Amino acid sequence: MSKTKTKFYCQQCGYESPKWLGKCPGCEAWNTFVEEVETVSKSRGSHTSITNKKEKAISIIDIESSEEARIVTRNKELNRVLGGGLVPGSLILVGGDPGIGKSTLLLQTSHELTAQMLKVLYISGEESVRQTKLRADRLQAVSPLLFVLSETNVEFIEAAIEEVQPDFIVIDSIQTVYHPAVASAPGSVSQVRECTGHFMRIAKVKGIATVLVGHVTKEGAIAGPRLLEHMVDCVLYFEGERHHSYRVLRAVKNRFGSTNEIGIFEMRESGLVEVDNPSELFLSERPLGVAGSTVVASMEGTRPVLVELQALISTTNFPSPRRMATGYDHNRLSLIIAVLEKRMGMFLQNQDAYLNVAGGVKLDEPAVDLAVAVSIASSFRDQPTQPFDVVFGEVGLTGEVRGVSRVDQRVREAQKLGFKRVIMPQKSLKGWTPPKGIEIIGVQTVAEALSAALV
Repeated sequence: MSKTKTKFYCQQCGYESPKWLGKCPGCEAWNTFVEEVETVSKSRGSHTSITNKKEKAISIIDIESSEEARIVTRNKELNRVLGGGLVPGSLILVGGDPGIGKSTLLLQTSHELTAQMLKVLYISGEESVRQTKLRADRLQAVSPLLFVLSETNVEFIEAAIEEVQPDFIVIDSIQTVYHPAVASAPGSVSQVRECTGHFMRIAKVKGIATVLVGHVTKEGAIAGPRLLEHMVDCVLYFEGERHHSYRVLRAVKNRFGSTNEIGIFEMRESGLVEVDNPSELFLSERPLGVAGSTVVASMEGTRPVLVELQALISTTNFPSPRRMATGYDHNRLSLIIAVLEKRMGMFLQNQDAYLNVAGGVKLDEPAVDLAVAVSIASSFRDQPTQPFDVVFGEVGLTGEVRGVSRVDQRVREAQKLGFKRVIMPQKSLKGWTPPKGIEIIGVQTVAEALSAALV
């Protein structure tokens, strides 16, 4: 006999409630509760057959510590983001906008793993096997060790895994897969939670590296319950603009490596190609001697990246000026403008402010603040910046420039690309020796930075 229960789940965070609520107590989102019918039966417990073995608790001293054996792919950028390669038995979640290149990247990675004589099972719930074959032909990712399956039933997928015995599994996507013991529709909170837990048990018990592809919402977060990101070992976001050929793979969670690591790719007709020197690529079309253009040295994980910031300040006739930012936090932009108005005496209340990070990269660290202030002041005063300057530093509300971390790596990256001067916080000059051939200018306030940077 099966027992039917009706519950309401928040589609944003997975909060469970016996009745409908207008506002979610968990994530405080409005109108996100959806009614779902749960059917609890004996068949639902069938998935526990994988883990019949009873484990005993042991002392942590008796556990042998050894590094995880990794599967190193031929893609250096992917290895960097994962922390050195794929860990057998790990569960990885990859999210991104539709058409950004998630399936392309995973199909190329699958082909590269087959070159190491590893079996790969690619399961697509959105495309037929013929459509997957067409993409594989275009990417030249055809191998006898690459097995393709178009299926959405978890039980049938598990049977295929038992038959193929793969070393690497791709589920594209987790929102299309369903468990027949759960009465709700595919993509619902119950189905996503149940299917993810099922694949997690398969990955851990059998030691198979598994990748789940997740859809994203209009806000850019992975769709489904927030619990989904807590269950997996690694969460990767695939970022980029449709009109740009560059893609950024960013790790926001990684149990086997550092977080906030990025890998940069270029989308071509033959697929995704890794970019070895992203700074040189992002600065290849930079104009020299133009007001509002500044180069900033940002740290993305363990890698320094030089990116161009472009600001445009123009007079508006409307009572409330616009503040627009692409690739930078909008609230942080308003804060920098307020500091320039109060501490530098710039009258920006009747000016529209536009800020753009060239190349489609998203910068979120505080060390970008000083370069943003220099770009805005340069455009407002119509004074160009020095063409071979690199600027970085955190700006406080009193107009001071605060110190940042990993200064030596930023300076060496600027020197490698031929820049002559670096404008940075005075407090960050201690504890390291600047390289020869590049001038270091330490500043304590935004006023000092503007006097040194503007021509």
